[in-house]
Amino acid sequence: MKKKGVCKMKRRVVCMVLIVGIILSGSALTAVASNQVTVLLDWFVNPDHAPLFVALEKGFFNRQGLTVEFIAPSNPNDPPKLVAAKKVDMAVSYQPQHHLHVDQGLPLVRIATLVGTPLNALVVMADGGIRQIADLKGKTVGYSIGGFETVLLKVMLDRAGLSLDDIRLVNVNFSLSPSLLSGKTDAVIGAFRNFELNQMDIVNRPGRAFYVEEHGIPSYDELILICHRDHIGNKKYRAFVDALEQGVQYLINHPEESWRLFIKGRKDLDDELNRRAWRDTLPRFALRPGALDQARYLRFADFLKQQGMIKTVPPLDTLAVELPVK
Repeated sequence: MKKKGVCKMKRRVVCMVLIVGIILSGSALTAVASNQVTVLLDWFVNPDHAPLFVALEKGFFNRQGLTVEFIAPSNPNDPPKLVAAKKVDMAVSYQPQHHLHVDQGLPLVRIATLVGTPLNALVVMADGGIRQIADLKGKTVGYSIGGFETVLLKVMLDRAGLSLDDIRLVNVNFSLSPSLLSGKTDAVIGAFRNFELNQMDIVNRPGRAFYVEEHGIPSYDELILICHRDHIGNKKYRAFVDALEQGVQYLINHPEESWRLFIKGRKDLDDELNRRAWRDTLPRFALRPGALDQARYLRFADFLKQQGMIKTVPPLDTLAVELPVK
């Protein structure tokens, strides 16, 4: 992940592993009170989650009569499964992965959007010889997670007249920017433009990004909120989304005060990398998190089907919804 914050991240994750283990081992999570909402994050707390924590610290959830708890998972693959099993109310997930989960039969539905644009990018060294994607021929490209990242790269290469056979693909786990900085790779796919680019710039080794949505990939929501399909009529979910919208509005109107709220009780996040990521993520938050662009979701589903990532394009209401008014 982000090299500068690896040690801090490990400390946070160890703490969260203990918390999640305690909570998920009990029965309380299977019988959550009507005014309580438990949300599993996609990973450790970071600026991508800003609207959630601003809404929490400003008391917007409380004003809706909700008691909300955010938990970082011990395994980032677990949150959707736990929502599907009705062990937690909601989870932060990714639109591309959400399509795959629904295709696999998990009874999950998107109810809100956090980050409404892709963050994923293909990144190279700014001072290297790669000025366009076609320059990757014969080069080494690193990735963290196969599947969707490989599809992104395949499509981007195809647009440049290349194929996966024209490059050397290596798994660098989560050491994306370190692999670039060390020269082990010439490019990496799966880098988040709001983190990896800043991480590289901080050490005076700037990168250049090729944005996936500019190279053949239909635009999509990077981070979304999902719940169990059986629960979309529950009024507390609508109340949650309404409070989240208040959080986004406050965040946009008062970015500095929101930053102070975000790091309140989380001082380990107050560093240069997170400050830069905060700045760069701010314009990408969904201003109307509960709104759904139906054509956009179906267009992306069609893309995934064409790429062989999903078998069928499901009815939209089994994939994503706008929640009914309270």
